[in-house]
Amino acid sequence: MANDDAGGHADSTQPAAKDSLGQSNLIILMLGALGVVYGDIGTSPIYALREALRASTGGNQAGREDVLGILSLIVWALTIIVTIKYIVFVLRADNRREGGTLSLMALARRGLSKRSSSVILWVGMCGAALFLGDAVITPAISVLSAVEGLEVVTPAFDPYVVPITLIILAALFAVQRFGTGSVASVFGPVTALWFVAIGLSGLMHIADDPSVLAAINPLHIAYFLSHSPSTAFVTIGAVFLAVTGAEALYADLGHFGRRPIVLAWLMIVFPCLLLSYFGQGAFVLSRGGMIGHPFFEMNHGWTLVPMVALATAATVIASQAVISGAYSLVRQAVQLNMLPRFEIRHTSETQSGQIYLPRVNLLLALSVMLLVVGFGESSALASAYGISVTGNMVVTTILLYVVTRRIWRWTLLPALALAVFFGVVDVGFFLANIVKVLEGGWVSILIAGAVLVVMVTWVRGTRLLFEKSRKSEIPLDFIAEQMAAKPPQLVPGTAVFLTSDRMSAPAAMMHSLKHYKVLHEQNVILSVVTAQHPTVPDSERIKMTPINDLFMRVTMRFGYMEQPNIPKAMAICRKQGWKFDIMSTSFFLSRRSIKASPNSGMPLWQDRLFIGLASTAADATRYFQIPTGRVVEVGTQVTV
Repeated sequence: MANDDAGGHADSTQPAAKDSLGQSNLIILMLGALGVVYGDIGTSPIYALREALRASTGGNQAGREDVLGILSLIVWALTIIVTIKYIVFVLRADNRREGGTLSLMALARRGLSKRSSSVILWVGMCGAALFLGDAVITPAISVLSAVEGLEVVTPAFDPYVVPITLIILAALFAVQRFGTGSVASVFGPVTALWFVAIGLSGLMHIADDPSVLAAINPLHIAYFLSHSPSTAFVTIGAVFLAVTGAEALYADLGHFGRRPIVLAWLMIVFPCLLLSYFGQGAFVLSRGGMIGHPFFEMNHGWTLVPMVALATAATVIASQAVISGAYSLVRQAVQLNMLPRFEIRHTSETQSGQIYLPRVNLLLALSVMLLVVGFGESSALASAYGISVTGNMVVTTILLYVVTRRIWRWTLLPALALAVFFGVVDVGFFLANIVKVLEGGWVSILIAGAVLVVMVTWVRGTRLLFEKSRKSEIPLDFIAEQMAAKPPQLVPGTAVFLTSDRMSAPAAMMHSLKHYKVLHEQNVILSVVTAQHPTVPDSERIKMTPINDLFMRVTMRFGYMEQPNIPKAMAICRKQGWKFDIMSTSFFLSRRSIKASPNSGMPLWQDRLFIGLASTAADATRYFQIPTGRVVEVGTQVTV
């Protein structure tokens, strides 16, 4: 009886325990999402309303309708772009629970014809290039705008704003090599404190002029645009600063999941942002329309210095999130063969997503610091900010349309209606930002253009090199048949030949036969393929195809979010009958020396750029995590 009672008691409390555990995990994930996902958009109140008001008035004095019209634009931009577009629709377009521009591109390319798939590849490359442009500008404008709060404390800090910003940024990029794991635990709580602080600050100042709440009415947008047509277009571009960072909701989907991101937005981020913007608007109206620096000036007295410190911490966290996002995007681009191999260092033994790319970190650091020195103040950088983000959002809308039609199987009319609705909003903001090219927008275009040229060159160059190499290579099946009929001297052990063309005899094997006149007892032709999925389960990792007693063809599949590890994957082959022993295996790699050719199919400058990119690619041995003592490299010369 006692046993029955004990058993019954345990069963009755089990669901409650599970619910408690689930709630605890959800709160932890929501806190993490606050720090990583919403760091960028959460720091926009520091400068967004100020820049929009200055763009509208051309000075430092705003009228009531200017304030209400711009506030209404901000409210409805946050509602349409973030709440409706990203929260309701884009977050549902996950690629096996992963998000981001390249994940959406990979999802959209499924099942498409070769020609259509190439078009989507181009669209995805544009989106990736624009995101990297954003990754350069975000740390510069975020940290600079926060440090400018010191000028409100005392004008004596004015000459030191840029040097202090550079010191903070230098420290931020210097600690990247240690990984984000040790500081990630404080990201969420600090950002949560930030949102509470800006929400309370805004709530306290709404009482300065409660009529500011009328900005919820979208009629103020119509009135503002119709009565200020000469400045409305430029103002819309500045208003977009309020939604920069919205793309992070989708980019970090795989880290936290949809539910924590949605709940964090609806319960904390969105309400606090609205309170902050309305509070700033009421503060400006209460001072007769004097703009100044409302975010910091309305925190007078003892709250000013803590708010400046908290703003600096929040902008550093926002910058960290963007930098980590850039690392992840570059790794995905490498896996999808859109960029050459980069050295990737894993900074966590438990989380594969925490990575550090030394070369990317250096390029980002130099670019960000040049922007800070070149522009000097956040107002000047604001013009450069919008183009990358709006362009990336246009790309997301295009890819989302393809997904709704091809993956979700929507009929044409609703899919097109949704795309047109979002497209009109995105393109409107994009055009409003593109007019600021001469004022600083050229920076976004220059960075994105440079990245796009590199990607296009790498994709075209590798394709042309593959096609040329294949013409001169001998079919693998033919060589295998010849070697089986008349084998050369056989030596014990296994030789693994890495090749991108599994149907042709690898160059390293042909050179080995030519010079050494020997063949291993077992020869594996290994190809590593990147799947259009973020991860590949072990059950689908390996495909083994025996050719004859001497040769076997093996294909390894890795997801674009995974780091290839050939020895670890080869251990799976034991389950399929191949008794793999790393100590009796030699890996043969071809180290190609590429020469430019006048009839390569690309201009000479692009040939040279491709050769330069190929020469800087990370070592294949380290990239595929092959033991260096088991590798034999064979040099070959090819023309592109």
